[in-house]
Amino acid sequence: MEPIIVIFYFIILIFSVILHELAHGYMAFSLGDPTAKYEGRLTFNPLKHLDPFGSVILPLLLFITHVPILIGWAKPVPINPYNFRDQKWGEIKVSLAGPATNFAIAVIFGLLIRFFYGILPTNLIEFFVIIVNLNLVLAIFNLVPIPPLDGSWILFHFLPDSFFKVKMFLQQYGTVVLVFFLFFGGPTVVGYFVNLFSRIIIGI
Repeated sequence: MEPIIVIFYFIILIFSVILHELAHGYMAFSLGDPTAKYEGRLTFNPLKHLDPFGSVILPLLLFITHVPILIGWAKPVPINPYNFRDQKWGEIKVSLAGPATNFAIAVIFGLLIRFFYGILPTNLIEFFVIIVNLNLVLAIFNLVPIPPLDGSWILFHFLPDSFFKVKMFLQQYGTVVLVFFLFFGGPTVVGYFVNLFSRIIIGI
């Protein structure tokens, strides 16, 4: 992979995970929770969002070990669900806001490729494809029901009380399970759905 592509990929990754977290924060704010605003997290300043492991170390480690997909995350924005006006669905709305934002970005740039293919310069199309695929990776990966990913909040919301021990196990060992998922088959599963949605959106 050419150095400029690698640099561009990491830049897009950083800004995509920041937009992901901003979506969580703004959704929470719209539901009545100002926690993220009071802590200065509703900002586009990367320094407020970057997580040393999730934003830098993990992506580099995945790149060096030639894992099929590169993934990362920013520092989660702080929320207080007790402030939500919608106590029933508030947490799910906030959880879905991040992946939905990444999916929307993928759709926008994917449609630009679909409708302007043959007009746009080849290099620009290549960059747009990276944006589409990377944001699809973030959207789909974050819906995996393993803490601390967004999908875990959705799972816990619908999980019956009889599965309390499962919830406690995932909350306690979620990071270990997630690392196992990343290095043992997870990227293949995520990659399948990324390729599927990418073909549907781009249409080529």
